[in-house]
This record gives sequence, structure tokens and C-alpha cells, in this order.
Amino acid sequence: MKLAVLNGRAVVVDGDRAADIARASQGRLPTDPMALLEDWPRVRDWAAELPGDAYDMAVDPAALGAPVPRPRQVFAVALNYPPHAAEAGFTPPDEPLVFTKFPACITGPYTTVALPPGKVDWEVELVAVIGRETYQVSQDRAWEAVAGLTVGQDISERVTQLQGKPAQFSLGKSFPGFGPTGPVLVTADEFDDPDDLEITGMLNGQAVQHDRTKSMIFPVPELVVRLSAVLPLFPGDLIFTGTPAGVGNRMNPPRYLTAADELVSRVEGIGEIRQRFTAPTTSDR
Repeated sequence: MKLAVLNGRAVVVDGDRAADIARASQGRLPTDPMALLEDWPRVRDWAAELPGDAYDMAVDPAALGAPVPRPRQVFAVALNYPPHAAEAGFTPPDEPLVFTKFPACITGPYTTVALPPGKVDWEVELVAVIGRETYQVSQDRAWEAVAGLTVGQDISERVTQLQGKPAQFSLGKSFPGFGPTGPVLVTADEFDDPDDLEITGMLNGQAVQHDRTKSMIFPVPELVVRLSAVLPLFPGDLIFTGTPAGVGNRMNPPRYLTAADELVSRVEGIGEIRQRFTAPTTSDR
């Protein structure tokens, strides 16, 4: 199943066609994706029986919003790919290094982001979406807690992120528009292996990040286990699972985003998100 938000309404996607969930269910299911995630097993069962003629809408990429527009909690994981840990000058961690992106930064897949003053960087990521309330889940049941996977960008303003001791990771990664996600949420059964997906970040048509998610030190199920061991996870919570090597502040010389750039982030079997940027206004400086 592929869930998207089209013109503000939850839809099921099949190729370039979509079915409006509220209309196709004759009002038995809501149009709000957050409400659907609260009843995710029933939604999945219903979608599995949806006839082909229900897909009566064209998918306009420009009309797509965030598949999970109002998450209660947004977790993010640092240094989860060994090559990225190495380029940052660290040994791979023994425990997940967790911070948060504040939910106000979450946006849809095709956006224009106003660059704040500073040094703005890119981090393509696989994002896991929680599909049921989960606390202290076991490893063998962890995938059952996941509604699906989507593409995300952990856009980061490095000056804010790294100022102070300890550093301000969450603030530096939560400016408006710094959490684009989409284009769809894809359930795990749609993949041959949801733990092994190609992930790519492109800047102006050039690949700057590339890996496979099997390289992650802590894969999706283990992150769900580790997080839920500490606190409850709720339907619609997002887990940004970490970024591969190739971020701008580790280049020589460092490279940061400008108003002339286009950033494209792809994950195999899910699709791509695309961001353009505008320079700070005079009043922002």
C-alpha cells in the first residue's frame, strides 16, 4: 500500500493514479492521514480490497503534501552509517545517537525552502513511520509497529547546530521547511527487503550521497526497539534513520546550499522529494 496526501486529502496511490480514501470508503474512513494512522491495520485491510476502478484521480506531484503532516514525535539518528561517522571524524557509535527535529519543520515532498543565515547542509534519509502505539516492543515484533517508510531530508543549519556545549542539534535542524518528506508512505510488504534499499542524494543533478540502507549500524527494527524501550511511540511518529556519507560540511572545501541549488533525495521503491531554495531576506540577516 502507498499512502499519500493529495490536495490535502489522504489517498491510496497505484502508479500515477490515486483513490480518495474517504470517498472510496463512502465516508467510513476519514480524509485526515493522522486519523488513518490511528486505525492503520483496518485501513490496510480495506485498501487491499480496493478495486482498480477506484483509482480515478491523476497524481499531480505539485499537489502532494507530507504523507504524515502532523507527527506527535520526530526522532532522528546521528552517525548511523559507518562512512558518515568516519567523514565526521568519529568511530561508529555503540548506541543510537538520538535527537529530535521539531514537528513544525515537517513539510511535503516538493517545496521551496527559505535559507536562514548560516551554513545550510543536506542529509538524505530513510524515514520510518510508526503505525501503532508501541512500548517496549521485542525485536521480532518491531516491523509490526511500522506503518511504512518514506523519504526525508534532515536539512541542517550547521552554525546553529554546532554552537554551544552541548551543541544545539535540534534547533539547527528545525528551521521552517527543514523536514521535507514524501512523496508517499510505502508499507514494508511492498519491498523485496525493506532493510536493504538504495538511497541517493543529488545536488544539481550530481550524486553527492549514495549507499544502501543495509549499511545502517542500527536498522529500522532496532531503532524501534531502542526507542520504545525508553518511551511510548505513537501512530504517525517519524524516525529519521540517519544519513550516508557525502554531506556538504565534510567536503574539501565545505559546500553549503545556496539559492541556485536544487536538492533531490531518492529511496528505492518509494520515490523522490525535491527542494529548491531562496536566499535570506534582508530582515533575516
